[in-house]
Amino acid sequence: MLVVSFSFFLAFIGPLLVAGTLTVFPMEKIMHRNFEGRVHPLTRANYLASPPLVVAYALSGRVDIDFEKEPLGTNEAGKPVFLRDIWPTLSEVAEIEQKFVKGEMFTQIYNKIKEGTPAWNGLQVPEGKQYKWDAESTYIHNPPFFQSTSEVPPPVQDISGAHCLLNVGDSITTDHISPAGDIAKNSPTAAYLGARGIEKKDFNTYGARRGNDEVMVRGTFANIRLINKLCPKDGPKTVHVPTGETLPIFDAAMRYKEAGVPTVVLAGKEYGSGSSRDWAAKGPYLQGIKAVIAESFERIHRTNLVGMGVLPLQFVEGQNADSLGLTGKERFSINLNGGDLKPGQMVDVKIDNGKTFQVKARIDTPVEVTYFKHGGILQYVLRKLLAESKGKSVEL
Repeated sequence: MLVVSFSFFLAFIGPLLVAGTLTVFPMEKIMHRNFEGRVHPLTRANYLASPPLVVAYALSGRVDIDFEKEPLGTNEAGKPVFLRDIWPTLSEVAEIEQKFVKGEMFTQIYNKIKEGTPAWNGLQVPEGKQYKWDAESTYIHNPPFFQSTSEVPPPVQDISGAHCLLNVGDSITTDHISPAGDIAKNSPTAAYLGARGIEKKDFNTYGARRGNDEVMVRGTFANIRLINKLCPKDGPKTVHVPTGETLPIFDAAMRYKEAGVPTVVLAGKEYGSGSSRDWAAKGPYLQGIKAVIAESFERIHRTNLVGMGVLPLQFVEGQNADSLGLTGKERFSINLNGGDLKPGQMVDVKIDNGKTFQVKARIDTPVEVTYFKHGGILQYVLRKLLAESKGKSVEL
């Protein structure tokens, strides 16, 4: 089934308020997909609706219409026409389905689906059991997740003297963290692609280039709707605290990482809400973020953070960054006891001004403790496979 999205533009161009676009989504893709800026960078609100309802909104020219009380327009006789007057009945829909939706349509497609197209069948396939990475590709790149993985996991290091990379509010979605849409022309990702001879018209989207970690790490927190309290008027940027410079978030993260300085994120309620998106955890990991301290977490995103070795920490009830007087310019130290944490354990966070506050480690199960001690589930699985190949066992 297809569902059409009617996106209402709140983009002012002089005195104009531009409204209206139609986007078709497969039914299974619509859950939590109506992020601001998803259809177009200037779109601040998106609404999902059935195709006929989208047409009705388009006919009315607005999205705040009350279809029960207000007409869509008038007919040739000047009489008002309401949505109920043109909405198809179930029998009318069934009649169209019987006439045009035939089983042969599907069997014909599935009978040929394995044949492939000439372009697909013409691809040159390298021989061998391992994938041959193309260093020149800007779509698929060998990610660095295992480059420093040792056979035995090293002790988890305490978070010492971490700077805050972002201080954000409530309802930060996975699309704020790892956008899937447009690549802005003045972003670090644009610079990366431009340096490889790719023009703006060929940038495509973050979603299309999700197989390239170099693109996705630069796109982490690059959503133009992201508001960072460290520099609220500057879009997806942050303050590099040691120098006071305002930089793209990726650039600041790399400065901290190159200097060997860990970073944390301060956040409000429902951090990581929206669709589960693996890069919303992978990106922060690659940027060097060690912990996210939030008022609450979306369930799946919390799990994904643990799976990437990023520690989710939750403020105690009634506390948040503002109530504790945190601006994001402090330095944070957290004793992790070599990773030997208990599910739900309370942890002290020490600030460089001498204050200390407690948070709850949102590592919720014993197996998550194991993943965290291994640096994430990817490293755990790799070590487990290696151990099994040698007839050994790995901690679980």
